[in-house]
Amino acid sequence: MTREQFLHRFQLHPTRQSKRPTLKRLRPAAVLIPLWEREGELQLVLTLRAANLRHHAGQISFPGGRQEPHDTSLYATALREAHEEIDLHPSAVTLVGQLQDYPVISDFIIRPYVAFIDPQQPLRADPHEVAEIFTVPLKYVLHQKQHFAYRLQRFLYDQVYFIPYQHRNIWGATAGILRELADHVYPERHAFFRSLN
Repeated sequence: MTREQFLHRFQLHPTRQSKRPTLKRLRPAAVLIPLWEREGELQLVLTLRAANLRHHAGQISFPGGRQEPHDTSLYATALREAHEEIDLHPSAVTLVGQLQDYPVISDFIIRPYVAFIDPQQPLRADPHEVAEIFTVPLKYVLHQKQHFAYRLQRFLYDQVYFIPYQHRNIWGATAGILRELADHVYPERHAFFRSLN
């Protein structure tokens, strides 16, 4: 999928509305969903979080984090965190859209921002926060055949989503946000997930 194909398909009016739980005292956070066109194909940039982090250690995630008092907006939070975590300069980011806020079990509510990136230098991981930076073909993670759901009652949702890729497993909030992104790109499919329980 190229940048032009993505823009042609991407819609912010999905036919299915997610039912999100309402929780008190959720702290605001934001993530960037960075799309990088390389050799005519959009790649999704993801990170493997460092093992020593307090929240979601060792999990695959988007660059992002909690809002700080000096951040002028949640989008500013996403840009700041992406700069800190993977050395992505804000000038290399072009905002495409924003998805629904997504609450997680660590008492944050995440606002995802979809953006094209054009880094002028190789991305570099901050070793205190990120163990690895890697890319996945966007068309792979948006394809419904790659999406799975399990029922785990201790989580906020009835289902927890998984997207296996090579030797990795994208799951939890990251997979759930990608599921919603798939709904915006392929609304006719409703991002169907297979249940394996």
